[in-house]
Amino acid sequence: MGTASALQRCVAVPADDFADRYWGRQALLSSADDLGSTFDDLFSTQAADELLSVRGLRTPFIRMAKDGSVLSPQAFTAPGGYGAEVGDQVSSEKVLAEFAAGSTIVLQGLHRTWPPLQEFTRRLVAELGHPAQVNAYITPASSRGFDPHYDVHDVFVLQIAGEKRWVIHEPVHELPFGDEPWSDHRDAVAARAAGTPAIDTVLAPGDALYLPRGYLHSATALGGTTIHLTIGMPAVTRSDLARVLVERALRSDALRASLPLGIDLGDPEQIATEVRAAADELVAALTTTEDPSPAVAATVGARFARSTRPEPVRPLHTVEVAAALTGTDRVRWREGMPADVRTEGAQVAITLPRTTVRLPAVCSDALHALSDGTIHAVGTLPGLDEDDAVVVVRRLLREGVLVPAS
Repeated sequence: MGTASALQRCVAVPADDFADRYWGRQALLSSADDLGSTFDDLFSTQAADELLSVRGLRTPFIRMAKDGSVLSPQAFTAPGGYGAEVGDQVSSEKVLAEFAAGSTIVLQGLHRTWPPLQEFTRRLVAELGHPAQVNAYITPASSRGFDPHYDVHDVFVLQIAGEKRWVIHEPVHELPFGDEPWSDHRDAVAARAAGTPAIDTVLAPGDALYLPRGYLHSATALGGTTIHLTIGMPAVTRSDLARVLVERALRSDALRASLPLGIDLGDPEQIATEVRAAADELVAALTTTEDPSPAVAATVGARFARSTRPEPVRPLHTVEVAAALTGTDRVRWREGMPADVRTEGAQVAITLPRTTVRLPAVCSDALHALSDGTIHAVGTLPGLDEDDAVVVVRRLLREGVLVPAS
């Protein structure tokens, strides 16, 4: 897959142009010819068969649907046999029967189960700064998907195999939040879908489509089996920042006071004075002269880190490397691991999603050198002699902060 931009594999316009004109604003169709490559290295018919037959997938990593309704898991799962009696493992025989009868297969969470998509998704998340998930939709011949609807997250569609007709309409509800599903606007969606579409196209292998949240869409498979990837990105919004600001403001001293004894909380007249006072105090807390940006960034950044995953570590190999570590061994920062390194008095702290690693402050230069993602020989780390560097790197390997460069 190389080191090419993940975004540029999805859109046939420069990244700056996509950011300014399309992200969260309008749909974009990109042809295989314009993109200059296919997605065969990311996913394929053979990959789908492997996941369905020999990888031991369990729900919720697979679901199936037919005629717009999701099938019961019992229709396509079964125990794995002696030594693997877990009852919700995919049954290749049941999947075959349902697929042959016209059901669609949805492989969910491929950014967790299929290595090429694990790497690709990490790169896309790093470039765009928003979380992402990847599903594959595998539809039998001439299958029609769900009725026209919108998603509450942005979507990149990558056509893998076969052809599928996509009909796209402008939003009826701009930039919906996660708790504003299309069914809340069912009549408006149906009316808009009956009009002239913004895009009516057939995606062939290698074609891609970007849809901001809120854009109406429906898809129909043409000819034989079709497969497409849907990369869903639940965008972090200004509302998320405002929510953190308000959460902080609600803890101000002025808002801690209890309401008067005997107040009738159901009486608008009695509570009006308290509502106005609360609003005034909230505004005052939000407009404090203290810059809230560092605190908001810390909170939002921590939430983002918890919603994404860095590259997987190889436990057995890592333990072996750490045990035999020398100054000539090469290491790098684990891809996708937050690089929040701060000196705090006599210590330097590495803040990770679930813990904080603290080391002597003398390690600061070495940690900052590593945190930019470049590869370093252990014995060449700045500020440490070789013996100390081996001790520090050994700990960071075991903490999952660093990985062997090989």
